[in-house]
Amino acid sequence: MANHHLVVYGASSFVGQLLTHYLFDRHGVDGDLDWAIAGRSRAKLEQLRTSLGPAAAGLPIMVADAADEKALRSLCRQTRVVASTVGPYALYGSTLVKVCAQTGTDYCDLTGEPQWIAQMIREHEAAAQKSGARIVHCSGFDSVPSDLGTYYLQQQALKQYGQSCTRVKLRVKAMRGGASGGTVASMLETIRESVANPALRKLLNNPYAFCTADSSGLPRQPNPQFASFDEDAKAWSAPFIMAVINTKVVHRSNQLSGYAYGHDFVYDEAMLTGQGLAGRASAIGIALGLAAFTGAVAMKPTRALLERFVLPKPGEGPTPEQQKVGFYDIRLLGRTSTGNRLTVKVTGDRDPGYGSTCKILGEAAVCLAQDIAKADKPGGFWTPATLLGDALLARLTEHAGLTFSVVE
Repeated sequence: MANHHLVVYGASSFVGQLLTHYLFDRHGVDGDLDWAIAGRSRAKLEQLRTSLGPAAAGLPIMVADAADEKALRSLCRQTRVVASTVGPYALYGSTLVKVCAQTGTDYCDLTGEPQWIAQMIREHEAAAQKSGARIVHCSGFDSVPSDLGTYYLQQQALKQYGQSCTRVKLRVKAMRGGASGGTVASMLETIRESVANPALRKLLNNPYAFCTADSSGLPRQPNPQFASFDEDAKAWSAPFIMAVINTKVVHRSNQLSGYAYGHDFVYDEAMLTGQGLAGRASAIGIALGLAAFTGAVAMKPTRALLERFVLPKPGEGPTPEQQKVGFYDIRLLGRTSTGNRLTVKVTGDRDPGYGSTCKILGEAAVCLAQDIAKADKPGGFWTPATLLGDALLARLTEHAGLTFSVVE
């Protein structure tokens, strides 16, 4: 019998600390949630617990290295759910997913590493289905606003028109936020691996990469790579860096839901940059900047210079003040097969990658631990929308500063 509802693994990481503070502020230590923090360094975990104040003195600490399978099995035997923040996950996260899948322990994380997720599904889905473990990757800014936003849009379309939207565009209208060293390290690891691996480059460009069913008959998906004018949004658009992960999650949700969005479902993501010449110039600048950054990271000498002098180091990230003034405003534009149109808005009240992500992951983890019974959903690799759905929508709007609404 598990002692805890939830264990935060990697609690002393940058996002792990934010998540720990969020859960403590929401639930305390002696409230409705029985939880613990875990990682490889007891000293760092004790320092984190001390930073919460005297009221956190009873918060349990568990020590387990990410490569120590025996210690991780012991950890999993003591909890219903593990929420992991140990990126890059391709380097530090695989053993924990393996152990959770084998022991029937539910799991969520905030990874945005497509190649690693595809590997985990391939290697451990059968074990998770057998043991009853529900594995939910991408439970942060990537990819909850995209995944739950599309889910919410389709719900509203069914209510208004009696049919789902077969064409959906996600457009980032506005966003403010910084990057942490952990996120940058994950991005660098993905690009580094893809340079010498043509199969990985193919996977990164495949929107159906997480779909385990045959996708050969499904439609070719758009992949915005440069500046273009969006007639539906009436504005210029540029590539959105998170589209590479978000599109894969949304298409897996469609598959797992029995193609509730349709076998002809088409989806893409981009950033809006405004109208007129200024919007066009901004879109071109973003597109060229992303291409230049990717090219620089792909080459070892320039990657080393960026890591040394430009990019944040692991453990570094936006300040609390920067997190508080961050925000995002996302629009999802849907169209049914008969031409009916619907637009919904998803907003967050903190910077997307950290201030908002820690709240999203916290609510997803508690939702998994307390709202979704084992009898309700079987084991396997799920998406946030298909496993947590309405329960997570309610939690996010009530507690985490997100809104989901129809645009009139």
